[in-house]
Amino acid sequence: MKIGFIGLGNMATAMIGGILGKGLAKAEDVIGSSITEATRNKIREKYAIKTISNNREVAYLADILFLAVKPNVLSDVIDEIRDVVGYECLVVSIAAGKDLKWLKETFNRPELKIVRCMPNTPALVMEGCTGICAGKEVSQEALARVVKLTEAFGRASVVPEHLMDAVVGVSGSAPAYVFLFIEAMADGAVAAGMIRKQAYEFAAQAVLGSAKMVLETGLHPGQLKDMVCSPGGTTIQAVKVLEEKGMRAAVMDAMEACIEKSRNM
Repeated sequence: MKIGFIGLGNMATAMIGGILGKGLAKAEDVIGSSITEATRNKIREKYAIKTISNNREVAYLADILFLAVKPNVLSDVIDEIRDVVGYECLVVSIAAGKDLKWLKETFNRPELKIVRCMPNTPALVMEGCTGICAGKEVSQEALARVVKLTEAFGRASVVPEHLMDAVVGVSGSAPAYVFLFIEAMADGAVAAGMIRKQAYEFAAQAVLGSAKMVLETGLHPGQLKDMVCSPGGTTIQAVKVLEEKGMRAAVMDAMEACIEKSRNM
């Protein structure tokens, strides 16, 4: 099975690293294209895969073709490769805001098997979270293959397409919210006298550990919060201030804005 990548940016790099690292494909079975020679050389040296500048050749050779380019250039890429994508090829787009209907119309290939994925940047450290939906032409076996490939760099979950914009809000864009929170916590520690490097380490590890507790214990986040809030203690005072400042509402409003933007792209 030949796996092709059109676009070799950060997300494609993370995906390739995970797929090869988990032994789901051999380097000789992966091919990628980029318009930038420096990028091609870098990926070839790091992963020993074949890298070229010709998108059409990648599309022609691939059994599974990942379209890992920005949404604003996706239409041009599809125009370029439309006539060389094989009838049995499984096309996987990771472009935000481009739904299955748009992809089908742009390819003008009604029979084409198309999957949409929305990964996020923690895939770069093998801790990504990917939402997946597929067209009716995609078999359960083929969909399961895409899920397995995306689980190579984190968690993956199949959702109905109407929830893909919500995936953008709660996962695709969410690392930015978390980075902002980590930065704010570190600023608070710096204000209290801690050196910045150490403050970032404490804040980041607190977020990492807390997220792991949610995933591994299966307990409700509110229950885990209550476990930290001792009667009359320091934590409940901090929680009180966050509630007074409207933290929950601010996060929900931010996600609403993100989701609405995704819907209108």
